[in-house]
Amino acid sequence: MDKIKKGLGRGLSSLIGDTKVEPKQNQLPISELVPNKFQPRKIFDETSLEDLSNSIKERGMIQPIIVRKLKSDKSKFEIIAGERRWLAAQRAGLHNVPVVVTEADDLRSLEFAIVENVQRHDLNPLEEAQGYKKLIDEFSYDQDKVSKFIGKSRSYIANSLRILTLPDEVIKLLESQQLTAGHAKILVGLENAGFVANKIIENKLSVRQTESFVQIFKKKKQRSKISKDTNIIALELSISNKIGLNVDIQNNKRNKGKVSFEYKDLDQLNKIINIIKEHY
Repeated sequence: MDKIKKGLGRGLSSLIGDTKVEPKQNQLPISELVPNKFQPRKIFDETSLEDLSNSIKERGMIQPIIVRKLKSDKSKFEIIAGERRWLAAQRAGLHNVPVVVTEADDLRSLEFAIVENVQRHDLNPLEEAQGYKKLIDEFSYDQDKVSKFIGKSRSYIANSLRILTLPDEVIKLLESQQLTAGHAKILVGLENAGFVANKIIENKLSVRQTESFVQIFKKKKQRSKISKDTNIIALELSISNKIGLNVDIQNNKRNKGKVSFEYKDLDQLNKIINIIKEHY
Protein backbone atom coordinates (compact mmCIF):
# COMPACT_ATOMS: atom_id res chain seq x y z
CA MET A 1 0.00 0.00 0.00
CA ASP A 2 2.92 2.36 0.74
CA LYS A 3 4.21 1.91 -2.79
CA ILE A 4 0.81 2.75 -4.19
CA LYS A 5 0.70 6.04 -2.30
CA LYS A 6 4.16 7.05 -3.45
CA GLY A 7 3.52 6.76 -7.17
CA LEU A 8 1.14 5.52 -9.77
CA GLY A 9 -0.39 2.21 -8.82
CA ARG A 10 0.17 0.86 -12.31
CA GLY A 11 2.56 2.02 -14.99
CA LEU A 12 2.35 1.43 -18.72
CA SER A 13 4.89 -1.38 -18.52
CA SER A 14 2.68 -3.11 -15.96
CA LEU A 15 -0.37 -2.81 -18.18
CA ILE A 16 1.56 -4.05 -21.21
CA GLY A 17 2.68 -7.02 -19.13
CA ASP A 18 -0.96 -7.95 -18.53
CA THR A 19 -1.82 -7.82 -22.22
CA LYS A 20 -0.80 -9.96 -25.18
CA VAL A 21 1.73 -8.00 -27.26
CA GLU A 22 3.20 -8.85 -30.64
CA PRO A 23 6.91 -9.61 -30.09
CA LYS A 24 8.27 -7.18 -32.69
CA GLN A 25 8.07 -3.42 -32.95
CA ASN A 26 6.46 -2.52 -36.27
CA GLN A 27 6.46 0.47 -38.56
CA LEU A 28 3.00 1.56 -39.71
CA PRO A 29 1.86 4.38 -42.04
CA ILE A 30 0.53 7.36 -40.09
CA SER A 31 -2.66 7.19 -42.16
CA GLU A 32 -3.48 3.72 -40.77
CA LEU A 33 -3.67 5.03 -37.19
CA VAL A 34 -6.84 6.53 -35.69
CA PRO A 35 -7.34 8.30 -32.32
CA ASN A 36 -8.45 6.44 -29.21
CA LYS A 37 -12.18 6.89 -28.61
CA PHE A 38 -11.43 6.62 -24.87
CA GLN A 39 -8.76 9.32 -24.91
CA PRO A 40 -9.54 11.44 -21.81
CA ARG A 41 -7.37 14.27 -23.07
CA LYS A 42 -9.32 16.72 -25.22
CA ILE A 43 -6.86 19.62 -25.43
CA PHE A 44 -3.33 19.34 -26.84
CA ASP A 45 -1.12 22.36 -26.16
CA GLU A 46 0.01 23.89 -29.45
CA THR A 47 3.45 24.99 -28.21
CA SER A 48 4.14 21.57 -26.70
CA LEU A 49 3.10 19.84 -29.92
CA GLU A 50 5.36 22.11 -31.98
CA ASP A 51 8.32 21.42 -29.67
CA LEU A 52 7.77 17.67 -29.93
CA SER A 53 7.40 17.92 -33.70
CA ASN A 54 10.76 19.73 -33.96
CA SER A 55 12.37 17.11 -31.74
CA ILE A 56 11.01 14.30 -33.95
CA LYS A 57 12.36 16.07 -37.06
CA GLU A 58 15.83 16.20 -35.47
CA ARG A 59 16.02 12.82 -33.73
CA GLY A 60 13.15 10.74 -35.09
CA MET A 61 10.50 9.11 -32.93
CA ILE A 62 12.22 7.21 -30.13
CA GLN A 63 9.21 5.94 -28.19
CA PRO A 64 6.74 3.75 -30.14
CA ILE A 65 2.99 4.30 -30.18
CA ILE A 66 0.91 1.55 -28.56
CA VAL A 67 -1.98 0.47 -30.80
CA ARG A 68 -4.65 -2.20 -31.21
CA LYS A 69 -6.42 -3.42 -34.33
CA LEU A 70 -9.64 -1.51 -34.97
CA LYS A 71 -12.65 -3.84 -34.80
CA SER A 72 -14.73 -1.86 -37.27
CA ASP A 73 -11.95 -1.61 -39.88
CA LYS A 74 -9.25 -4.29 -39.89
CA SER A 75 -6.99 -2.12 -42.04
CA LYS A 76 -6.77 0.51 -39.30
CA PHE A 77 -5.16 0.59 -35.85
CA GLU A 78 -6.53 2.51 -32.86
CA ILE A 79 -4.03 4.42 -30.74
CA ILE A 80 -4.06 3.30 -27.10
CA ALA A 81 -1.14 5.42 -25.89
CA GLY A 82 0.78 8.03 -27.85
CA GLU A 83 -1.78 10.24 -29.59
CA ARG A 84 0.35 13.32 -28.87
CA ARG A 85 3.35 11.68 -30.55
CA TRP A 86 1.14 10.72 -33.51
CA LEU A 87 -0.06 14.32 -33.96
CA ALA A 88 3.50 15.65 -33.68
CA ALA A 89 4.77 13.05 -36.19
CA GLN A 90 2.20 14.30 -38.72
CA ARG A 91 3.50 17.84 -38.27
CA ALA A 92 7.05 16.58 -38.67
CA GLY A 93 6.12 15.07 -42.05
CA LEU A 94 6.73 11.42 -41.11
CA HIS A 95 5.05 8.80 -43.28
CA ASN A 96 5.66 5.84 -40.96
CA VAL A 97 5.86 5.62 -37.18
CA PRO A 98 7.10 2.90 -34.81
CA VAL A 99 4.27 1.03 -33.06
CA VAL A 100 3.74 -1.80 -30.61
CA VAL A 101 0.59 -3.78 -31.42
CA THR A 102 -1.30 -5.13 -28.44
CA GLU A 103 -4.58 -6.92 -27.83
CA ALA A 104 -6.55 -4.77 -25.42
CA ASP A 105 -10.25 -4.56 -24.65
CA ASP A 106 -12.06 -1.26 -24.08
CA LEU A 107 -11.27 -1.20 -20.34
CA ARG A 108 -7.58 -1.78 -20.91
CA SER A 109 -7.57 0.86 -23.66
CA LEU A 110 -9.04 3.42 -21.27
CA GLU A 111 -6.59 2.39 -18.52
CA PHE A 112 -3.65 2.85 -20.90
CA ALA A 113 -4.83 6.31 -21.92
CA ILE A 114 -5.42 7.48 -18.35
CA VAL A 115 -2.14 6.14 -16.98
CA GLU A 116 -0.04 7.63 -19.79
CA ASN A 117 -1.60 11.07 -19.39
CA VAL A 118 -1.55 11.12 -15.59
CA GLN A 119 2.09 10.02 -15.57
CA ARG A 120 2.95 12.89 -17.92
CA HIS A 121 0.72 15.36 -15.98
CA ASP A 122 -0.90 16.15 -19.33
CA LEU A 123 -4.51 15.99 -18.19
CA ASN A 124 -6.19 19.09 -16.83
CA PRO A 125 -8.34 18.45 -13.71
CA LEU A 126 -11.58 18.30 -15.71
CA GLU A 127 -10.23 15.72 -18.16
CA GLU A 128 -8.72 13.72 -15.30
CA ALA A 129 -12.04 13.65 -13.43
CA GLN A 130 -13.91 12.65 -16.59
CA GLY A 131 -11.47 9.76 -17.09
CA TYR A 132 -12.04 8.49 -13.55
CA LYS A 133 -15.81 8.86 -13.95
CA LYS A 134 -15.72 6.79 -17.13
CA LEU A 135 -13.92 4.01 -15.22
CA ILE A 136 -16.62 4.19 -12.55
CA ASP A 137 -19.69 4.55 -14.80
CA GLU A 138 -18.77 2.28 -17.70
CA PHE A 139 -16.45 -0.31 -16.14
CA SER A 140 -17.87 -0.69 -12.61
CA TYR A 141 -14.86 0.72 -10.79
CA ASP A 142 -15.46 2.30 -7.38
CA GLN A 143 -13.38 5.12 -5.89
CA ASP A 144 -11.22 2.67 -3.92
CA LYS A 145 -10.38 0.69 -7.05
CA VAL A 146 -9.58 3.88 -9.00
CA SER A 147 -7.40 5.00 -6.09
CA LYS A 148 -5.37 1.76 -6.12
CA PHE A 149 -5.12 1.69 -9.89
CA ILE A 150 -3.90 5.29 -10.23
CA GLY A 151 -1.78 5.24 -7.06
CA LYS A 152 -3.50 8.24 -5.49
CA SER A 153 -5.35 8.47 -2.18
CA ARG A 154 -9.11 7.91 -2.09
CA SER A 155 -9.57 11.51 -0.93
CA TYR A 156 -7.61 12.70 -3.99
CA ILE A 157 -9.98 10.78 -6.29
CA ALA A 158 -13.05 12.08 -4.41
CA ASN A 159 -11.80 15.68 -4.65
CA SER A 160 -10.98 15.20 -8.32
CA LEU A 161 -14.51 14.00 -9.06
CA ARG A 162 -16.02 17.00 -7.23
CA ILE A 163 -15.17 19.24 -10.18
CA LEU A 164 -17.87 17.38 -12.14
CA THR A 165 -20.49 18.67 -9.66
CA LEU A 166 -20.09 22.17 -11.12
CA PRO A 167 -23.05 23.43 -13.20
CA ASP A 168 -22.97 22.57 -16.90
CA GLU A 169 -22.49 26.23 -17.81
CA VAL A 170 -19.29 26.33 -15.73
CA ILE A 171 -18.06 23.01 -17.16
CA LYS A 172 -18.43 24.47 -20.66
CA LEU A 173 -16.38 27.52 -19.65
CA LEU A 174 -13.64 25.16 -18.43
CA GLU A 175 -13.72 23.14 -21.64
CA SER A 176 -13.42 26.31 -23.72
CA GLN A 177 -10.54 27.44 -21.46
CA GLN A 178 -12.31 30.65 -20.46
CA LEU A 179 -11.79 29.48 -16.86
CA THR A 180 -8.66 27.82 -15.48
CA ALA A 181 -8.41 24.78 -13.22
CA GLY A 182 -7.43 27.14 -10.39
CA HIS A 183 -10.69 29.03 -10.80
CA ALA A 184 -12.65 25.76 -10.92
CA LYS A 185 -11.31 24.56 -7.57
CA ILE A 186 -12.59 27.75 -5.93
CA LEU A 187 -16.01 27.41 -7.60
CA VAL A 188 -16.61 23.82 -6.46
CA GLY A 189 -19.28 23.76 -3.76
CA LEU A 190 -20.47 27.35 -4.29
CA GLU A 191 -24.24 27.76 -4.60
CA ASN A 192 -23.74 30.64 -7.02
CA ALA A 193 -20.86 29.10 -9.00
CA GLY A 194 -22.34 30.17 -12.34
CA PHE A 195 -22.73 33.78 -11.22
CA VAL A 196 -19.17 33.94 -9.84
CA ALA A 197 -17.80 32.28 -13.00
CA ASN A 198 -19.36 35.00 -15.15
CA LYS A 199 -17.91 37.70 -12.87
CA ILE A 200 -14.45 36.11 -13.21
CA ILE A 201 -14.65 36.37 -16.99
CA GLU A 202 -16.34 39.78 -17.01
CA ASN A 203 -13.73 41.34 -14.71
CA LYS A 204 -10.78 39.15 -15.85
CA LEU A 205 -10.10 38.08 -12.26
CA SER A 206 -6.97 36.09 -11.45
CA VAL A 207 -7.21 33.03 -9.19
CA ARG A 208 -6.04 35.10 -6.21
CA GLN A 209 -8.53 37.87 -6.99
CA THR A 210 -11.26 35.25 -7.30
CA GLU A 211 -10.42 33.88 -3.84
CA SER A 212 -10.71 37.40 -2.40
CA PHE A 213 -13.93 38.04 -4.33
CA VAL A 214 -15.53 34.85 -2.95
CA GLN A 215 -14.40 35.59 0.64
CA ILE A 216 -15.70 39.18 0.56
CA PHE A 217 -18.88 37.98 -1.12
CA LYS A 218 -19.48 35.44 1.65
CA LYS A 219 -18.79 38.00 4.41
CA LYS A 220 -21.13 40.53 2.86
CA LYS A 221 -23.91 37.96 2.58
CA GLN A 222 -23.40 36.95 6.23
CA ARG A 223 -23.47 40.59 7.39
CA SER A 224 -26.53 41.47 5.35
CA LYS A 225 -29.65 41.47 7.52
CA ILE A 226 -31.90 41.14 4.50
CA SER A 227 -31.31 39.02 1.46
CA LYS A 228 -29.34 41.33 -0.81
CA ASP A 229 -29.42 40.86 -4.57
CA THR A 230 -26.23 39.21 -5.82
CA ASN A 231 -25.87 41.84 -8.55
CA ILE A 232 -25.88 44.58 -5.90
CA ILE A 233 -23.18 42.74 -3.96
CA ALA A 234 -21.12 42.36 -7.14
CA LEU A 235 -21.53 46.10 -7.82
CA GLU A 236 -20.34 46.89 -4.28
CA LEU A 237 -17.26 44.72 -4.79
CA SER A 238 -16.54 46.26 -8.18
CA ILE A 239 -16.62 49.81 -6.75
CA SER A 240 -14.60 48.75 -3.68
CA ASN A 241 -11.91 47.26 -5.92
CA LYS A 242 -11.65 50.52 -7.89
CA ILE A 243 -11.51 53.02 -5.02
CA GLY A 244 -10.03 50.85 -2.27
CA LEU A 245 -12.80 51.57 0.25
CA ASN A 246 -15.68 49.50 1.57
CA VAL A 247 -18.98 50.34 -0.13
CA ASP A 248 -22.51 49.50 1.00
CA ILE A 249 -25.51 49.88 -1.33
CA GLN A 250 -29.02 49.73 0.13
CA ASN A 251 -31.62 49.34 -2.61
CA ASN A 252 -35.35 48.75 -2.06
CA LYS A 253 -37.96 47.23 -4.35
CA ARG A 254 -38.67 50.63 -5.90
CA ASN A 255 -34.96 50.97 -6.72
CA LYS A 256 -34.53 53.73 -4.17
CA GLY A 257 -31.90 53.70 -1.45
CA LYS A 258 -28.48 54.97 -0.49
CA VAL A 259 -24.79 54.37 -1.15
CA SER A 260 -22.40 54.46 1.83
CA PHE A 261 -18.61 54.77 1.71
CA GLU A 262 -16.65 53.68 4.76
CA TYR A 263 -13.56 55.73 5.64
CA LYS A 264 -11.15 55.18 8.53
CA ASP A 265 -9.20 58.45 8.56
CA LEU A 266 -9.18 61.96 7.09
CA ASP A 267 -7.07 60.87 4.14
CA GLN A 268 -9.72 58.38 3.07
CA LEU A 269 -12.46 61.00 3.58
CA ASN A 270 -10.52 63.45 1.39
CA LYS A 271 -10.15 60.69 -1.20
CA ILE A 272 -13.95 60.28 -1.39
CA ILE A 273 -14.45 64.06 -1.63
CA ASN A 274 -11.82 64.40 -4.37
CA ILE A 275 -13.38 61.57 -6.39
CA ILE A 276 -16.79 63.29 -6.23
CA LYS A 277 -15.30 66.70 -7.11
CA GLU A 278 -13.35 65.34 -10.05
CA HIS A 279 -16.35 63.68 -11.63
CA TYR A 280 -19.15 66.13 -10.80
